[in-house]
Amino acid sequence: MKTRGTLAAFALVALGMLTGPASAEVSGVHLTISPYAGAAFWDNTTYLDDSFAFGGRAGLALCSWFGLEGTYGFAPGIGSIHNIESDAQHVGADGVITLWPGSAVAPYVLGGWSQLVFDPDPRRPAESVRGEQTFNGYEFGGGLKIRLVERLALRLEARDVLVKRDEPSSTDQSHNVFATAGLHLAIGGKVRDGDGDGVGDRKDRCPDTPAGAIVDKTGCPTDADGDGVFDGLDTCANTPKGARVDAMGCPTDADADGVFDGLDTCANTPKGARVDAMGCPTDADNDGVADGIDRCENTPNGAKVNPEGCPLDSDRDGVYDGIDLCDNTPEGARVDKNGCPIEVSEKETQLLDTGLIRIENINFDTGKAALKPESFRVLDEVGGILMQWPQLQFEIGGHTDSRGSDANNQKLSEGRAQAVLEYLRQTFPALGSGQYTAKGYGESAPVADNKTVLGMAKNRRVEFKVLNTDVLKKEIEKRRMLRK
Repeated sequence: MKTRGTLAAFALVALGMLTGPASAEVSGVHLTISPYAGAAFWDNTTYLDDSFAFGGRAGLALCSWFGLEGTYGFAPGIGSIHNIESDAQHVGADGVITLWPGSAVAPYVLGGWSQLVFDPDPRRPAESVRGEQTFNGYEFGGGLKIRLVERLALRLEARDVLVKRDEPSSTDQSHNVFATAGLHLAIGGKVRDGDGDGVGDRKDRCPDTPAGAIVDKTGCPTDADGDGVFDGLDTCANTPKGARVDAMGCPTDADADGVFDGLDTCANTPKGARVDAMGCPTDADNDGVADGIDRCENTPNGAKVNPEGCPLDSDRDGVYDGIDLCDNTPEGARVDKNGCPIEVSEKETQLLDTGLIRIENINFDTGKAALKPESFRVLDEVGGILMQWPQLQFEIGGHTDSRGSDANNQKLSEGRAQAVLEYLRQTFPALGSGQYTAKGYGESAPVADNKTVLGMAKNRRVEFKVLNTDVLKKEIEKRRMLRK
């Protein structure tokens, strides 16, 4: 069988599949008439050229899926290898099985008896003409009926007519393909589905179903997501229950917050705000500005903010309005956590002027590194000062007088510096662990004469020395100190 014939068959099927649904189907026993035109693709063994063909079919539909049909076709003026023109007639009787009864695009298959009659041109000399030849055989094929209106369909078909070759010794069958297109007219019967929903009118409880809607077995449209738009017409088939939808069945979201209208309990959410599952704006820091709009999302509780959610500080003392108990602090003054100015002590003045705090009245057990209780008060004062300067790094230096050996004094000074550091860490846990170091200097750095009692007392001291003095200088320039 020629390749062109096979391709033609596939083309007919493809064309049919592109055709959309149509109107109701004719049911019951009825007659059919199908005029057609197309092409005949003759088997190579016949030595005939492919040709135009036309004809008609008449049938009797016995039920929705089976019928009987007779075919007569004619192919005029076929040329042969002997340059003899011949007309061809095709006669067939077939059973036709419809695979999807009631579908707007209904595929079918057929099969039965066939006959081909070739009638050479009588004007040719008798010696060059073999006379009329008749070949019997069988045929099979298939196609599509695409319903246009209730009694008329477009019919596309390809069938293979198989007949035995005329050589006495041959047992081969020749394949001759007819690819045709035509109309299919139903006469008689009845229209069983007025709204074309696939449910017969007798059983259809909803006879006016919109075209394209999916129906149940009673012919009534279904609405799986309950949004009021029928399945088949609903382009958003899984709408959450309670959501409002448009004419296409898709949920609406007027404030564009991601929560559908009907489910959104805060319908006028500002653009850009983050919302909860109910569609209401969230405000993690409770400052009155919704998350997503709030540019300062970790505002302390109670602080006043601007429209962008950032805290206000009218007196620029570092404590936000709403938390600041001293609203009109002079610019540059150092304040406590409540925004009120802090008194600068003598020791802090020493720190600002010299970069260190020197303490001579921290007492230890003689020859030991154990702090005496009377030293706690002064260390607590120093700790309070250090808490005000978290950006500074300090070295805690221990110093002794010259009594005793150098080695013992060095070890003693190291132990006493470490004891002071440990006390401050336990008493002021907020002090940064990497902010302080302890170091012993022994008797190597006296500040007074070790030959006098007063001088030795001054040399027995603890010093808190700023290591990053450049930071201290910047802070001094920024602050204007208040003195009592």
